[in-house]
Amino acid sequence: MNVDFNKDYFALFGLSRTFRLDAAVVEQVYRDLQSRVHPDRFAHLPETERRLSMQWATQVNEAYRTLRHPLSRAQYLLQLQGQDTGETSNTAMSPQFLMEQMEWREAVAEAQAAEDSAALEQLHHRLRQHAREIHGEIERAIDAEHNYAAAADAVRRLMFVEKLQHDIDHALETMEP
Repeated sequence: MNVDFNKDYFALFGLSRTFRLDAAVVEQVYRDLQSRVHPDRFAHLPETERRLSMQWATQVNEAYRTLRHPLSRAQYLLQLQGQDTGETSNTAMSPQFLMEQMEWREAVAEAQAAEDSAALEQLHHRLRQHAREIHGEIERAIDAEHNYAAAADAVRRLMFVEKLQHDIDHALETMEP
């Protein structure tokens, strides 16, 4: 087993360091790698090699989780470029975005209080569309413009949107009989 734990996740999967990835390719590479490094394949070998295969499988799993999800992929790409996303230190957001967030949160609270699942579903749909728009911003900023500061700003906004989507999912779950 030829293991190089110093490879970044993109190199491990044989992909370029770009935000835009083909999900089917990521999935196929993951399955191929897992079939080669799965610990069951090494169960008959000495302890050291079994442990190494477990570490390798863990690395492949972590890479897959990171690369398949746009937010974590963007955060990882920015980390590789040495760009701090400022998730905890930079809370400055545009007033327009903050107003939009307040309006969405109020709409979610109202729909939840009224137990209006259709309104929550509609909000979720709008947020999915907004998230896709932010994905486009991140793709342009990272892949085309190499503007990592702009990408970091978009990542922070995407975090807000995903959190709100999660809150809507939770609200919908609590409404189900």
